[in-house]
Amino acid sequence: VAIDQRYAAALRFRDAPRAESLTFVKHLGPQHQFQRVMLVSGDRESEVRYLAEQVGITEVHAQKNPEEKLTIVREETAKAKTLYVGDGINDAPAMMAATVGMAIGQNSDVTAEAAGVVIMDNSLMKVDEFMHISRRMRIIALQSAIGGMALSAIGMVFATTGHLSPVNGAIAQEVIDVLAVLNALRAAFPPKVLHDL
Repeated sequence: VAIDQRYAAALRFRDAPRAESLTFVKHLGPQHQFQRVMLVSGDRESEVRYLAEQVGITEVHAQKNPEEKLTIVREETAKAKTLYVGDGINDAPAMMAATVGMAIGQNSDVTAEAAGVVIMDNSLMKVDEFMHISRRMRIIALQSAIGGMALSAIGMVFATTGHLSPVNGAIAQEVIDVLAVLNALRAAFPPKVLHDL
C-alpha cells in the first residue's frame, strides 16, 4: 500500500476456511472411521499449510498439478478406500481415480461429470449428510438382503426336513420377500437429523 507515493504497508490476503471446517475434519475419524485426512492443492505451499493448520490437517501436498494429484490419489486408493472432495476442474482426474469422487459446489460441468457424487450446495455440512445417508442406505440394503437370505435358508431347512410343505414354503417365501421390501422402504423415511456436526 502506498500513501502519497510512499510505501506504507504490505497487505497479505489469505483464504479463510469454511466455518465448519475444523469441526468437520475433527469428526471424520471418530464418527466416520477415516484413518487419514490429506489436503491436496495446486496453491502455494505457504497458503495451503496456513489453511491446513486452521482446520487441523497435518498431511499437506501443495503446488500439485492435476497429474500429480492423480498420482497421489492412485497411490492412496491402492492402499485403502478413498474419498476425494474437490471443487475445481483440476480435481476431476483425481476424483475419477478415488474410490468415491465428490464434487462440491456448482463450479464446473467437467467436475460434476468426473465425480461419483455431486453436492450442489457449497457446504461441508452437506458432505457429512451424504456420508450419513450412504451409510444408512448400505445398512438398510444389507439388512434386507442378508435378512431375506437368512430367513429363506431357515425355510429351506424346514422344507428339506419335511416340516414345510411346498405350498406353505411358497407362502413363507412370499412373506419373506414382503418383509425385505418393507424393510427397504425405510429408506424413504429419512431421520430428522442427517449429520453430526
